[in-house]
This record gives sequence, structure tokens and C-alpha cells, in this order.
Amino acid sequence: MSQNVLVTGGAGYIGSHACKALSQAGYTPVTLDNLSTGWQDAVKFGPFVKADLMDRASLDAAFAEYQPVAVLHFAALSQVGEAMAEPGKYWRNNVSGSLNLIEAAVAAGCMNFVFSSTCATYGDRDGEVLDENTPQAPLNAYGASKRAIEDMLIDFEAAYGLRHVIFRYFNVAGADPEGEVGEFHRPETHLIPLILDAVDGKRAALTIHGTDYPTEDGTCIRDYVHVMDLVDAHVKGLEWLRADKGSQVFCLGTGDGFSVREVVDATRHVTNRQVPMVDGPRRGGDAVKLVCGSQRAKTDLGWTPDRSTMKQMIADAWRWHQAGDYQK
Repeated sequence: MSQNVLVTGGAGYIGSHACKALSQAGYTPVTLDNLSTGWQDAVKFGPFVKADLMDRASLDAAFAEYQPVAVLHFAALSQVGEAMAEPGKYWRNNVSGSLNLIEAAVAAGCMNFVFSSTCATYGDRDGEVLDENTPQAPLNAYGASKRAIEDMLIDFEAAYGLRHVIFRYFNVAGADPEGEVGEFHRPETHLIPLILDAVDGKRAALTIHGTDYPTEDGTCIRDYVHVMDLVDAHVKGLEWLRADKGSQVFCLGTGDGFSVREVVDATRHVTNRQVPMVDGPRRGGDAVKLVCGSQRAKTDLGWTPDRSTMKQMIADAWRWHQAGDYQK
């Protein structure tokens, strides 16, 4: 019998891919989303509940109706620049909303919780491969709010037995190879779709935010993970909890960092098109280099990021981009 899993932010980029992966694994994903950044057209694999995490009554109603065996929590504000300019918005939405969700889960007896955290909790760790034991020192309210939710989960396990898996990762890229869902934000803030928009004329040029970082080409460096590999880890994390293996933190990455200019060069190679670019100032809160190791996930979860090559991520994103479905 299919079992329900509540997926917050399931109408967004990563959440919609997670819903597909859950469906393929035999679960019924129940998307809970306020559609502030998500898209109802992306809800294709199970029921949809339009609700906000700040509305506790709606959360209680969703738990009562669907009686999920677990929660996958993706819903969050996640723009670094906005977090620097409006920190209160991030503390209010991410932390208060997550507290409502966690309390509702415990009240309903749903004691398996998979949380989408971020390597932004580490701050600027130039030259290090980040793992689960790296000290956390976030540079902005986005990373700080995610770290606070991690702490919250630890406290709720101690008090109520809420089991949790926390995933820390940084840049997610690519799209569903079968084209059912993909990446689309409005406004768009992610590097690869911004590059693709510039490639096919949907924007005049790509703005490179900061060209004076202490890296080989002057642009900041990030680790990229294919969205399908990422959500596969989340399903494995759910199954880890259901097998009663205990709460755990996992970092997800390839251990390879790519600068902005290197991603541009790879896109030029995959699409065989030029990328118009302009140089812009740095954004506050951006670290120089974030590269994430994932040995624990590989060893303990059996996770293998098979699609997470830059060429594959761009190729899958380009296929989705050309299909035009993202314009709906």
C-alpha cells in the first residue's frame, strides 16, 4: 500500500523533483505549498494542499487528513542578497514556519523528518572540503536560519523522540531527464538558468557578481549537485529513518568546485552558443568558495551522485529550457 509523505515546498524546483522520486519509490507525495515561489503546474505526482507554514491550523488539518509517515521539508526563503537586506523576513519565515511544522508533526505523531539544510551554514571556508564535522559560522540570515532549524530538530528529538535526517548541500542544478518537471523561478536567481536565458536571448546578458575574488579567474566557486541525485539522497534518508537507524546529518556534494566562469565555459561547450556577460559588483554574504564532501552519504546511505557532472547538469537543464514548459 502506498504511504503518504508530506512534502513542504513540493511545488518548487527541488520539491517537485522529490515528489517524482517519492512516487517512483512507492510513496504518495502530498505537496504542501503556499505558491509564493512554487508552481501548481509542477504538482503532478500526488495531492496538493495550498497552505502556509505560518498557518498552524492548516498544518494540523493536513496531518489529520493524510496521516503522513514522514515529512520532507524543503519550503524556505533562500536568496542570499535578500537575506542580507531583510534578515527579519528570513528569521520569521524560515524559523517560525519550521517551528510550526515541527510542532504539528509531533502533535500528529509523525516522527520521521527529513530537512533540507544548506552548506551556507558553514560560512566562508576557503580551501576546505566541508563535511559534517566542519564548524558552522553562517554569513547571512539564510544560513543562520537553517542552522537554527537544525538545532530545533535536535531539541525536539531530545524532548519528543522526533527522528531526523539533515542534508547540507549547496548549488543544485539540472532537471528531470524525462522532462516532467524542471527548474523555473520568478525572478530567476540561479546561475545555470540565468546563463541559459542569456544564451537564447531571454535576458540581455549574464551579470557576474564579483570578479575580484581570490580565485584563479576572480569568480567565486561552488559545488554543484544534480537535482535528481539530490532527491535520491532524500528518499534514501527517509528510508534510513524508517529503518530506525537514528538521526543523522549528511553533506551532499561532489567535492569538486566550479567557478562562475567555468560554468559559463561549460555551458558554451554544451549549447555550442556564446554567452553574453557583464561584470557586476559582489553581493553581500557570498562566500569565496564552498565545496561539499559527501563520504558519509556514500558510505552510510549508499548514495552515488551519478548525474552530477557539469556537462550532464547543463545538458539536462538545457533540454528542459528549450522545451519551453518552464514558461507556463
